[in-house]
Amino acid sequence: MTDTNKKKPVDKNISTQEEENTPETAAPVESEGLRGDGTPQWYVVHTYSGHENKVKANIEKLVESRGMQDLVLNIVVPTEDKAEPKDGRMVIKTRKMFPGYVIVKMIVTNESWYLVRNTQGVTGFVGHGSNPVPLTVEEVRRMGIEKIHIDLDLHPGDSIKVINGPFESFMGVVEEVNEEKETVKAKISMFGRDTPVELEFAQIDKM
Repeated sequence: MTDTNKKKPVDKNISTQEEENTPETAAPVESEGLRGDGTPQWYVVHTYSGHENKVKANIEKLVESRGMQDLVLNIVVPTEDKAEPKDGRMVIKTRKMFPGYVIVKMIVTNESWYLVRNTQGVTGFVGHGSNPVPLTVEEVRRMGIEKIHIDLDLHPGDSIKVINGPFESFMGVVEEVNEEKETVKAKISMFGRDTPVELEFAQIDKM
């Protein structure tokens, strides 16, 4: 995706449309019935602004009370550490990556969809009507919400661009590669000087 606006993941990572129904107008669905192939995938849920953590807690409570841990596996409010210049040095600040959204890993059935969709604070799934569209592997990688095996052909001296994390958008040069841990040691340029950092494969693209 080319849009870098981080306030809405639909702009940065997802080329789908939000469901327009509100909890008050959503039509009831049957309590069971598999949608898709039964594989757990990550889905984006839109919430009222500022209610992200409350929605996460509400979904977790409902999942536990209804014994649906095998259908709704994980709920994440993505955050990121950003390096910002202050008084001639870099200060790390944590902030929500996508205000107004939570990311849910789930197997979509009528029952699990209904539970998440009608959780207090949720305004809808990102997708087409009642059919949420899962994130791609690349989108999950860029969000950093799950460890994914990444095969990058990197060697010392290669140029890289940081795509997420505190040093996002910085350019660097690889010094060491650890294939087993999927990390690199690199030097990035900050304030006119090279700074050594360690980065995961999921945080970088080869130039």
